[in-house]
Amino acid sequence: MKYRTIVADPPWHWPHGYGYGTNGALPYPTMTLGEICELPISDFADQSAHLYLWVTNNTLRYGFSVVGAWGFTFRTVIVWCKTLGLGGAWRNSTEFVLYGERGKTDVQRRDVGNWHQWPRTTRHSEKPEAFFDLVEQVSPGPYLELFARRQRLGWDTWGNEALEHVALDAPFVREGTGR
Repeated sequence: MKYRTIVADPPWHWPHGYGYGTNGALPYPTMTLGEICELPISDFADQSAHLYLWVTNNTLRYGFSVVGAWGFTFRTVIVWCKTLGLGGAWRNSTEFVLYGERGKTDVQRRDVGNWHQWPRTTRHSEKPEAFFDLVEQVSPGPYLELFARRQRLGWDTWGNEALEHVALDAPFVREGTGR
């Protein structure tokens, strides 16, 4: 199946840690930039498709490489503003979504801004349901969520915490990296 809209929240490997536990490790397996770029996402994307790629402050600059490697052209950054979070001198209160396009896919709405203030979710790296509602209002289906944590009605998923409907056959996709 080819998807016209893909949402991805990769488990980015950050060599300096994230501050979880005593060793700075994340509560799930991570992937390197190379492993993420090598995922065969362009094989799953329709010739006209939208991509929503979640990145953090630490991974923002690498996200542009992923967008290109997956066969999309970067168009804009969407910002999620939330309550104060983790960080050093500057407390992280934002996350970003790199929006990319492939081919000519019309949007279903043109009146949506690129920043949104949603409450912080309760689980690490969980994204607000309101984000997915907006994606469905703006971008056409069929929909695929990569590194999914749960099943959403009308979406196919790939992730070790959700029902897996899509098989990504690649030697570097390690057990458990689907989050």
